[in-house]
Amino acid sequence: MSRRFDCSDLEQRTVGLMEAASSVRRGDLVVLPTDTVYGIGADAFTPSAVTALLDAKGRGREMPPPVLVGTVRAATALIDDLGPYGQDLIDAFWPGPLTLICKANRALSWDLGETKGTVAVRMPLHPVALDLLKETGPMAVSSANRSGAPAATTADEAEEQLGDSVDVYLDGGKTTDNTPSTILDLTTAVPRLLRRGAIPVEKLRGIIGYVATED
Repeated sequence: MSRRFDCSDLEQRTVGLMEAASSVRRGDLVVLPTDTVYGIGADAFTPSAVTALLDAKGRGREMPPPVLVGTVRAATALIDDLGPYGQDLIDAFWPGPLTLICKANRALSWDLGETKGTVAVRMPLHPVALDLLKETGPMAVSSANRSGAPAATTADEAEEQLGDSVDVYLDGGKTTDNTPSTILDLTTAVPRLLRRGAIPVEKLRGIIGYVATED
């Protein structure tokens, strides 16, 4: 049976964060608000939890989830090399809606799916998400919806789609912006835009110069 906590109430927020962190450590799934849409999250270092996340969404291993972090230090521990542009992008846009794809630290023991040695990492600009991530460490987090369905912008929408596959729902109210994060690939010589999102390409180019796009 899922548990739900209203994070606009200070007492429920405190208890909800504690319960959500415990659930993540047990390998269970939680739903949390972010600065874009609601996310469904699991401990990034528990393969069975990541598998459960993909199953809940109806998604296969060929679409590995991104990893959300609560601090820049946590992100750099996951990454083998930020390259010449990564730190400048982090300084400019984190926390915020920019997902960076980097080469993963090969010493890490985890299984996010068919990542081809990379990791997509982001630090979200949302107080509930950041507080949870600082408790749990890095979490595999994907949009809180069944694959192919609209992303959830409320806890109600997430619960309608995911039901009892999730142990704890953290209700942070309706998300203020449902534009997805911008995804930038830093594993190639020239940074490559993989998804247009909340941060326009022009702003990225203002920080690092050239960005390759599909159009």
